[in-house]
Amino acid sequence: MTDIADNLALIRQQLAQACESYQAKQSVTLCAVSKAQPASALREAYQAGQTVFGENYLQEALAKQQQLQDCAIAWHFIGPIQSNKTQPIAAHFDWVHSVDRLKIAQRLSDARPADMAPLNICLQVNISQESSKSGASAQEVLDLALNIRQLPRLHLRGLMAIPAPVEDLDQQRDQFRQVRALFDHLNAHDLQLDTLSIGMSGDFAAAIAEGATLVRIGTAIFGARPPAQTR
Repeated sequence: MTDIADNLALIRQQLAQACESYQAKQSVTLCAVSKAQPASALREAYQAGQTVFGENYLQEALAKQQQLQDCAIAWHFIGPIQSNKTQPIAAHFDWVHSVDRLKIAQRLSDARPADMAPLNICLQVNISQESSKSGASAQEVLDLALNIRQLPRLHLRGLMAIPAPVEDLDQQRDQFRQVRALFDHLNAHDLQLDTLSIGMSGDFAAAIAEGATLVRIGTAIFGARPPAQTR
């Protein structure tokens, strides 16, 4: 087995252990965060059974998609979205996790090709209210969700959040609990959300304890990122 295959096997074991420890009732999808990784690394992960990949940088992702056309990969865009990049994102990804403005959602809907299934969308919420991070505030999310639900080429699936990094498990759980409460609040308005995209390498166990259905893990799978490439 390659190092990537070994790492994936270990992560899957840890995910299963977290689900068992916290008696999680939900299934949990592993999204391999592959930004700055070469296509060859993604191919190794794919050959080890990984089919869901998250990319942050559009040009880098499009180049990898060209090289991996023979792989049945579900591509998730998880980085900040610039207005001038909505068209290629809408045409080349299955999911977008980082929608935080109605303008971006409208542009994605308008650009989604008619012969493709509606684009799966998660709303990014800035639950820790950090000025350095993207995301709608908790107070804005309901109105945003209700408006996005009306857009014809999008399928609103859930919430994504990147809380402030903390080491303490109880503090991690508290932040994720706030996201889950917001998720439940939206579903009380009949939004029928099914995806809670929370948890990364250092806190995925806490996220699973609070209801994560998708965790985004990069370094623990691929190792340290190579030097930055053209994005």
